[in-house]
Amino acid sequence: MKNKYFGTDGIRGTVNKGNITGEKFFKFGLASGTYFKNQRKKKQIAIIAKDTRLSGYTLEPALVSGLVSGGMHVFTLGPLPTNGLAMLTKSMGANMGIMITASHNPYYDNGLKLFGPDGMKLSNAIEKRIEKLIDAKNTKQLSNPKYLGRVKRLEDGNEKYIKIIKKNFPNTFNLKGIKIVLDCANGAGYKAAPQLLRELGAEVIPIGIKPNGININDKCGSTYPNKIRSTVKKFKANLGISLDGDADRIIMCDEKGKIIDGDQIIAMLAKRWKLKKILKGGVIGTQMSNFGLENFLKNENIKFYRSKVGDRHVKEKMRRLNFNLGGEQSGHIILGKFATTGDGLLVALEVLFSLRKGKKASDVLNVFKPLPQILENVLVKDKNVINKSKCKAAIKKAEKLIATKGRVLVRKSGTEPKIRIMAESYDRQLIFKCIKIIRRSII
Repeated sequence: MKNKYFGTDGIRGTVNKGNITGEKFFKFGLASGTYFKNQRKKKQIAIIAKDTRLSGYTLEPALVSGLVSGGMHVFTLGPLPTNGLAMLTKSMGANMGIMITASHNPYYDNGLKLFGPDGMKLSNAIEKRIEKLIDAKNTKQLSNPKYLGRVKRLEDGNEKYIKIIKKNFPNTFNLKGIKIVLDCANGAGYKAAPQLLRELGAEVIPIGIKPNGININDKCGSTYPNKIRSTVKKFKANLGISLDGDADRIIMCDEKGKIIDGDQIIAMLAKRWKLKKILKGGVIGTQMSNFGLENFLKNENIKFYRSKVGDRHVKEKMRRLNFNLGGEQSGHIILGKFATTGDGLLVALEVLFSLRKGKKASDVLNVFKPLPQILENVLVKDKNVINKSKCKAAIKKAEKLIATKGRVLVRKSGTEPKIRIMAESYDRQLIFKCIKIIRRSII
């Protein structure tokens, strides 16, 4: 059964509509706090971080109020990358962590991502239990006035996060002599990312580091990689790094201006980790992973499996199969050796670690030849349109047409009112024809 509130990556939507209101966030705080309370602990602690959206000022107090009303003590961290929140949830021994973000979405959307005490995103089963608590009469969840929680702001969240990340690399690791264009998408990584790279000695050309509440992901960041491409060329940088609004995605650019997506980064890391004998099991991709990646890994004798789209599904499959590398073409990449969720900055450092000794990004990051792939996002009023007979017939027709020459994939966006149509084949005309057939059945 479909979740009522949780989508593929937490809860998300347009601010002041549906689930993204102060009233609902109070209930989310109260319900999640109630679920994660551990009566054997002396203090019940939740930590909250957020990205830079203006609506964070509305939603955070409501969320805090719900948690405190249920007897949870709350530490607020301010803007911090999502994996920073996950790491600190675990290192601080908190019951839970909540990231207020809508990731790569525009400023007028917001939402939240929940993490358990292990720093992991929640399973579908736990989400369903929390949803029952959200819809229950909350009088039983409310705390005795004597045992209400307290709230404290911590100002050193980014410093703690940077310290944890640096521990994953040798003390001798430095980026001296490397010029990096860094696009922080005016989002959660705007403080930590430039600070970390500079501490390691890199020359950083930062863009997207002046958030004003409404410019997050606006013609910048991982969904708009042309920004780093043009800036890398302008400043003759060695590399470009582009994060998204909560810094859990990364898209890169080599010194020649070629955009490097998540599939290429995964391929490079898989090959390197196998050589260093630190690759565990193989690689988990998704339904959207390019077929060229699958072929490359097959030729390298590296196991490859696909999961549903969404880094939570990737992580669940990684855990089930005991793999330590997985991710998405969009730039969600999970380094199971270091982290429990996607972290653009951590992935950037792992890539940079392999670029030492004068290696060029273009030589290291262009690992395989991708199969031509087109993704078209169709804005719709009702995402269930893909379940209608007209659309099903169109998908069947396209699948029959592309047959052994490629593949098509049609799915609902988990976070936006869109249907995503993907087709890949060496025959570009065939790709466009298949997409056109399906698009006509939707609009």
